[in-house]
Amino acid sequence: MKRVLLIAAFAAAASAAHAQTAANPYTNNPAAVEEGRGLYNGTCTGCHGANGAAGEIGPGLALPGRSYAKRTDAEIFDAVKNGIPATVMPAHRTKLSDDQIWKVTAYVKGLRGTAIDAPSPGDVAAGEAVFWGKGGCGSCHMVKGRGSIIGPDLSNLAGLRKTNSIIDALTKEQHRVYGPGGAQPHYLVPLPVSPVVRVTTADGKTVRGLLRNEDSFSLQVMGMDEKLHLFDRAKVKVVYEPKGLMPTDYDKKLSKAEFDNLLAYLTRLGTPPAAEKPQVRMPGGPERD
Repeated sequence: MKRVLLIAAFAAAASAAHAQTAANPYTNNPAAVEEGRGLYNGTCTGCHGANGAAGEIGPGLALPGRSYAKRTDAEIFDAVKNGIPATVMPAHRTKLSDDQIWKVTAYVKGLRGTAIDAPSPGDVAAGEAVFWGKGGCGSCHMVKGRGSIIGPDLSNLAGLRKTNSIIDALTKEQHRVYGPGGAQPHYLVPLPVSPVVRVTTADGKTVRGLLRNEDSFSLQVMGMDEKLHLFDRAKVKVVYEPKGLMPTDYDKKLSKAEFDNLLAYLTRLGTPPAAEKPQVRMPGGPERD
């Protein structure tokens, strides 16, 4: 009996060691991530909540500062398969196959971090060419000091936004910004974008651009000429345009290959987060470096 137990223990240790070094075969595989979503919804929502946004028993899967936080694919895989000792996290090795657990891992990893943690596949150099060429993105946006100052600087876009948010910004007039833990708002919240205005002065001069600030007496407009214009509100006529400057039809104006390559470029804009220092948990006390 003891021999059987020892063999089982060695087998479990070998399996855990393999998981710690194995790479996720479904990294950057949208179809597998979607399948992982279904497996997660059928297995994990009871504890961790829909979209990993925390439940009544388990914490949000992407919230920082947690004890026992699992960050790498191997750590997540091991936690799902073997559970986490001294917690209510159970082992799922009898419910899910290793292949299914890797898919759940890919989904959970997708809930965390931002696009730069799991950049989209594609030809990055070709995507950069689309950005500065056919896509016309550089006419409004700046990347690493190159481009225009009219729109937001995209140098760290992938470090701030999730991939879904980037796709939605390119293809939808109304879209969500996905929050921490994978939580998605139940209704569309207006994004903090500057409206487009057309200002006509008393001498007939017209300036079109983004409204940066306004009050009862003045307006500040970043013009399409990349200059900041200041106006006395009482001396100008202001027309607010219903649509923003950002095109939302890139999935139609670009071929599928061009769109995929542009996304590959955009999801790599930024600096990957620095690895966190290892944490030491003292019995009965807080975590320490």
